[in-house]
Amino acid sequence: MSRSPGVPRLLRRLNDRAALELLLADGPLTRAELGERTGLSKVTAGQLLARLEERGLVEVAGERAGGRGPHAALYTVVPSSAYVAGLEVLPDSLKVAVADITGRVVVEITLNPSDGRDPVKAVHEAVQRACDTANVSLSRLRAFVIGTRGVVDPVTGDVRWSYDLPDWHVGVLASLRETLGASVTIENDVNLVALAEHKHGAAVGHDDFVVIWAGVGQGLGVMLGGRLHRGTSGGAGEIGWLPVPGEPLPSDVSEPQSGSFQRLVGHDALRGLADRHGVTGRTVPDLVRAGDEGYLDELAGRLAVGAAAVTVVLDPGLIVLSGDIGRAGGARLAAKVQEAVARVCPSRPTVVTTQVAGNPVLRGALVAALEQAREQVFSDTV
Repeated sequence: MSRSPGVPRLLRRLNDRAALELLLADGPLTRAELGERTGLSKVTAGQLLARLEERGLVEVAGERAGGRGPHAALYTVVPSSAYVAGLEVLPDSLKVAVADITGRVVVEITLNPSDGRDPVKAVHEAVQRACDTANVSLSRLRAFVIGTRGVVDPVTGDVRWSYDLPDWHVGVLASLRETLGASVTIENDVNLVALAEHKHGAAVGHDDFVVIWAGVGQGLGVMLGGRLHRGTSGGAGEIGWLPVPGEPLPSDVSEPQSGSFQRLVGHDALRGLADRHGVTGRTVPDLVRAGDEGYLDELAGRLAVGAAAVTVVLDPGLIVLSGDIGRAGGARLAAKVQEAVARVCPSRPTVVTTQVAGNPVLRGALVAALEQAREQVFSDTV
């Protein structure tokens, strides 16, 4: 039986990818350690490392003392072998983070776009500024992931609709790819928060969970089987439109503040709730932090309406509270929401507060961008 000439090449590529992922997760490692963890012989592991070193993907990062013999070289992934960019687009600002292939953030900046009416120009200028600050050539960025508040079509990748960003419309993605290259992706911001929680936050080790974003707007990120669930049109998670008892149904869906759940837990509603409880503060997060037991109990009951509706449909097991209200309420609010959901729902999910440090949208954008870049770089070693 003849062997396919492509099989050895494919095996080398698969072994290279496994080795690079191990070095990222657990490195630096010696040749022997890499062989043990991949199941490769010392000779094969040595050939693999030589191949990756020649391509500029791994380097010697020191030595490890052994027994009587010579010290063993420690190998690690070369951080500068590729870079990625993550962005968060808001109505009045544009935030950019650039990370190397290991995930280390080398720069993070916030800009006020000079021309808010031209998304492509604004993004290009912001990314160029970030690259200049980090002393990284724009051409070395292998992936760009942009988080927006809009509804993103899961098939085309275009922004279908965004109330806050009307200039982000169908056609912007194609223009961005013409300017920055093909590796540009636009993603809903709360979906990116879910990726950040899964990789770095409260949902590490959980493949079925939801993120409830409570803030200026209400959003839901859904992870099922370790994959984001976006829905047929990209509209999964628009929880602000959830019908709730006692709140009027919207008469015009073009008005984003008219959704029933939004009316129940939006900033205006929580200011009114604070007035009734005599709670004072400059901002809504301040009100939540300063809230007494009665205020937090009522707030938790309102959030539990949305959490219970999600639970009876998806049974996620874990709910992560994020957004400025979720962060401000912390573990105390999360515990109250968990108790309130358990009173009205046969399933009893665990409710926790976010554990993502820094900007969760940017962190999620970098998670997605690194996955894309590593797929490109680590799959092209042979």
